[in-house]
Amino acid sequence: MRKFLHIQPEVAQALANNEPVVALESTVITHGLPYPDNVATAVNMQTAVRDGGAVPATIAIIKGQVHVGLTDDQLEYLGQLAGKPVRKCSRRDIPLAIGNQENGATTVAGTMILAHLAGIHLFATGGIGGVHRGHPFDISADLLELGQTPVAVVSSGAKSILDLPATREVLETHGVPVIGYGTDELPAFFARSSGLSVDIRLDTPEAVARVLQAHQQTGLQNGLLITVPVPAADACDPDMVEAAIEQATQEADVQGIHGPASTPWLLRRVVELTNGRSLQANVALLRNNGFVAATIARALTALS
Repeated sequence: MRKFLHIQPEVAQALANNEPVVALESTVITHGLPYPDNVATAVNMQTAVRDGGAVPATIAIIKGQVHVGLTDDQLEYLGQLAGKPVRKCSRRDIPLAIGNQENGATTVAGTMILAHLAGIHLFATGGIGGVHRGHPFDISADLLELGQTPVAVVSSGAKSILDLPATREVLETHGVPVIGYGTDELPAFFARSSGLSVDIRLDTPEAVARVLQAHQQTGLQNGLLITVPVPAADACDPDMVEAAIEQATQEADVQGIHGPASTPWLLRRVVELTNGRSLQANVALLRNNGFVAATIARALTALS
C-alpha cells in the first residue's frame, strides 16, 4: 500500500509526534453537495477539527493515488467533480480505483480502511449508511466495516432516510458498541433522537477516550460508533423530515433508483422537500461532529 499511500506532511508529522488527528471522508465533496458549497463545507469541517485541537486528514483517491490529507488545490479539484462520474469507494472499490487510476471518493467504510492503514484512530462524518427502507437486503458496507475495522466513527447516527431500527440491529449483530455522546438515544441525523437506545451514554471527551483506549488495549478489531445529536438550533422537526423522507423514498422506488445512487439522490430530494432545512441541519452536524471528534482525539492522545 505504501506505493499508493500519500500522507500529507502535516498529517504525517502529527502522527509521528502522537498528536491528535481526525480523518474526514470525501463523498460529501463529490456526491453530497453541489459546487462550490461542497468545497466550503469541507473547508468548514476541517476548520472545526482544528478548532477542536486536532489536525484534519480528508481522505480521497485522486488519479489512482490514495491521499490522506488534501491540499486546497486537491479539495478544489474534487469539488469541481461534483455531479460527474466519480467512484464511491468502500472496501470493494478501493483496488478498482487504484488499479484503473481513477478518482475515488471514500465512503464511511472506505475512509475507515484507509485511516486505519495510515494509523488514524478517529474519523468524523455526518451519518453512516445502513439498511435501506423497504429493501432489507440492501445493507450499507459501512455497517460491515464497523464490524471489522478498528476505527472510532463520530457521526449523528445513521442517515434518517434509512431504516433506523433495522440498522441498529445490524450494528448489534456485528458487535459495534454504540456510544451516545451526551444522549441516551441514537440520534436520527437531521433530528436529535430516534427513540432507539444506545449502549452507553458518555458526556465528556475524556470518558469516551478511556473507552477507546480500553478498546485498543484489548486488540479487538471492530469499530466503535460515537453518536452526537445535531445542534438543537439547527435540528429539523422530526415529523416534517419523516414526511419528506417517505415521499422521497416512494419516488425513488417508482423511478427505480437503488444501490449506491440511492443515498445521494434521496438526500438531495429531502433537501428540496424541506425547503433547505435538512441541508442546514446537515452542514451544522458536520461541523459539530468534526469539533467533537477533535476533542476526543486530543483526550485520547493525552492518555497515551
